[in-house]
Amino acid sequence: MAIAVVIKTFLVQPFWIPSESMVPTLEVNDRVMVNKLSVVFGEPGRGDIVVFRDPAEPPLTESIPEAVIRSVLEAIGVRTRGADDLIKRVIALPGETISIEDNRVVIDGVPLSEPYLPEGTEMPGFSPVTVGPDEVFVMGDNREFSFDSRRFGPIPVDDIVGTAFLIIWPTSNIGGL
Repeated sequence: MAIAVVIKTFLVQPFWIPSESMVPTLEVNDRVMVNKLSVVFGEPGRGDIVVFRDPAEPPLTESIPEAVIRSVLEAIGVRTRGADDLIKRVIALPGETISIEDNRVVIDGVPLSEPYLPEGTEMPGFSPVTVGPDEVFVMGDNREFSFDSRRFGPIPVDDIVGTAFLIIWPTSNIGGL
């Protein structure tokens, strides 16, 4: 049990998908594994699917003992994780300017290729926003039903919990992201 808590607290952790914002890539109630080390030893890249703190929630400040207690409660099923976390795709990186023009995401004046979007995705126009240093702009793949950076702005890289890399549930959807 102690090893599981250490792994879940510092290395990898399963997360539950509570909404349809990432459909069709992730379905409601899917479970994904998130690599927490990805943000410790690297920067998020365009296209990465990341879990991050909900910007509407107050900042989480927990000590290592509090994180361990939370992880133990999550491991035994007393507490679940996900209500205060969101999962989205990184679209724009620090210093880039993003807009939506003619139903296409444009980064620094160049349309972004997004093969993961469903056919017929509709996106209203979005005025240019320049992403600050140490921030990223995130969007859900289900653009019509996603609460994302178009509403709450770029997110601090420090708020990213980790990068989703594997769907683990349901078994019919098991596979890499």
